Amino acid sequence: MEDLPLDDIDYIFIENVGNLVCPVDFPVGAHKRVVVISVTEGDDMVRKHPAIFAFSDVVIINKVDLALAMEVDPKILERDARRANPGAKIIMMDARHGKGMDELVKALGI
Repeated sequence: MEDLPLDDIDYIFIENVGNLVCPVDFPVGAHKRVVVISVTEGDDMVRKHPAIFAFSDVVIINKVDLALAMEVDPKILERDARRANPGAKIIMMDARHGKGMDELVKALGI
């Protein structure tokens, strides 16, 4: 970070490459916290990891185009996310086909 030309950078995205537990325990100074889950992970992901959802500004439920094939109801994920964090912006997304991208850009203030 010390070598980055921060005055020339508008946005930095910090990605967690692990589980949904550690990002809650280690604040990194982000202006917005976004959590992405996919319907392919099952409809119990929010119930398994409620803390990450409770502290996120934006919740993305991705791969909704695969919900039927995976026998997962995205509305269950949405319901559970709203219970964990009523103030979070929840976006149903199909990133592969561009669904929800405009909504994400708006939620991030880009």
